[in-house]
Amino acid sequence: MKGYSIAVYAICKNKEKFVDKWLEAMSEADEIYVTDIGSEDNTVERLISGGANVQTAELPKLRFDTARNISLGFVPANVDICVAADLDETFDKGWRELLENVWERDTSRLMYTYTWNIASERGGKVVFTGDKIHSRKGFRWVYPVHEVLMYEGEGPYNCVTEPRIHLNRFSEPLSPQTQYMELLTSALKEEPDNAENAHYLGRELMFYGKWNKSIEVLKMHLKMPSAAHRDERAASMRYIARCYRALGNYKEAEGWLYRAIAEAPYTREPYMEMAFLAYELKKWYMVYAMTTEALRIKEKSPTYINESFCWDSTPYYMVSAAALNMGIYKKADKYTEETPELSPE
Repeated sequence: MKGYSIAVYAICKNKEKFVDKWLEAMSEADEIYVTDIGSEDNTVERLISGGANVQTAELPKLRFDTARNISLGFVPANVDICVAADLDETFDKGWRELLENVWERDTSRLMYTYTWNIASERGGKVVFTGDKIHSRKGFRWVYPVHEVLMYEGEGPYNCVTEPRIHLNRFSEPLSPQTQYMELLTSALKEEPDNAENAHYLGRELMFYGKWNKSIEVLKMHLKMPSAAHRDERAASMRYIARCYRALGNYKEAEGWLYRAIAEAPYTREPYMEMAFLAYELKKWYMVYAMTTEALRIKEKSPTYINESFCWDSTPYYMVSAAALNMGIYKKADKYTEETPELSPE
């Protein structure tokens, strides 16, 4: 052990049912600081009785970056390492030792493995790289929603990685929220050239079934000079295709999916979206071709954009159905045999 002081900090609202499990998972830290932003249940009382340092903050207009900056400000300035973790997220045991083994005095940030919605997924868990462990000084949260940590320190920025640290999210999948759309619209007004926020807003509009507006915003995203993230660009193209598919314009949907495949041919997602479209149109040869191509890809993208339906039993079900409809019965049997291992239920 190198003797670093480590503090976990969080914001919360009405997370009573997660408190006990969260406190146990975070107990490897020296201190736990929580900023409550308006709980109406027993979250605050349970946190305090469990030993957490709790403050409350009234935000007339909620911005998640503001809330997180208040929470970060609650952490003493002499702490070495800050760990941002929401109450529906828990670490696997032993995370502190792994953290201290790779952290050096000049380290700014640590990347780890993050699993999203572990309780609601089976073989298709969404796993990507997390980045919310950082030094106490030099960081600030930005953006009203889908907030991120920005380094503004004076010294060099040194990032290390320890994939054996696992942070798992246990909430049920988020449903679209009007509040998110309002915050994203506000964020894009503040920074009209922010490609990531344009992507998020287009996606949120799609969730709400605002197909034409979503297409407009996502196309705007793709034209932005800062829209250089290939996985994110391909996702925008897939979402545009979903909107056109919902509008019954299958030709446009297919065209955008081909563009998505060309943008990120190393990811399963665009192939599987094309397979869904072909399945709906009963183009079995296309379903078979796209799912088999998807299954050639063995590694998930390390980004948040990978989709659970690409990594559970869905590709095997789809290719089996296609093979069956094409009369390739041995192939149908082969792929069907692999499905129970991924979806035992």
